Amino acid sequence: MKKVLTIAGSDCSGGAGIQADLKTIIAHKCYGMSVITALTAQNTTGVYGIEACSVDFVKNQMDCVFTDIFPDAVKIGMVSSIEIIEAIAQKLKEHKAQNIVVDPVMVATSGSRLLNDDAIHKLLNELIQLATVITPNIFEAEILCGFEIKSTEDMIKAARKIAENYDGHILIKGGHLEDDANDLLFTNGVIHWFEGEKIKNSNTHGTGCTLSSAIASNLALGYDIEESIRNSKEYITGALRAKLDLGKGSGPLNHCYNMV
Repeated sequence: MKKVLTIAGSDCSGGAGIQADLKTIIAHKCYGMSVITALTAQNTTGVYGIEACSVDFVKNQMDCVFTDIFPDAVKIGMVSSIEIIEAIAQKLKEHKAQNIVVDPVMVATSGSRLLNDDAIHKLLNELIQLATVITPNIFEAEILCGFEIKSTEDMIKAARKIAENYDGHILIKGGHLEDDANDLLFTNGVIHWFEGEKIKNSNTHGTGCTLSSAIASNLALGYDIEESIRNSKEYITGALRAKLDLGKGSGPLNHCYNMV
């Protein structure tokens, strides 16, 4: 069985973060492990509290995983401080982690920033540099490139700008654009579009977490980057199309729709 590690925050309501990642990993028939960077008090209506784990405890968790059940892929989501970013980067290098997917969680659904400028700089210049692929949404890509993204042409310009400081695969998710859900993969100057169906479903809590952990699972299973992204988009489309309807706000996906 292939093993996938998720390094992220916990969502007590189960729709995003560690919980969404582990459900996604299981749905891909992989063995899921987790390193928790923060506890959140949240549900489908919003985030009501965050308690960050200590740097030493994050390091301790990572050592416990890597020295016993070495992961075939690693997904990284919410990182709450410069110190935790540094700790994760240090341990990934120390343990020679492979197939690293970084979902740069920098902007809340409300549009407010979750990381200050110093932490974003550290994320870009240390943690992202270790990634096989990064998966920013439109808002996160805007922070990384420094300008607004309103069209597919802007997505290409943003990818080129981000690539000035990062040599790996860049997947800019276009789901927040109005017309379609097409994603852009940019690798060494080569552009590849993944067309996606725009599912009419207001319950989208945890879609970013789910896609990145699906990509990590596919990489662990031995698929190349393009196959991993294509498979993951098909998976998340099915999870949205299942139209699970839980909670009073933007509800979770049905991560296990393909296991019924």
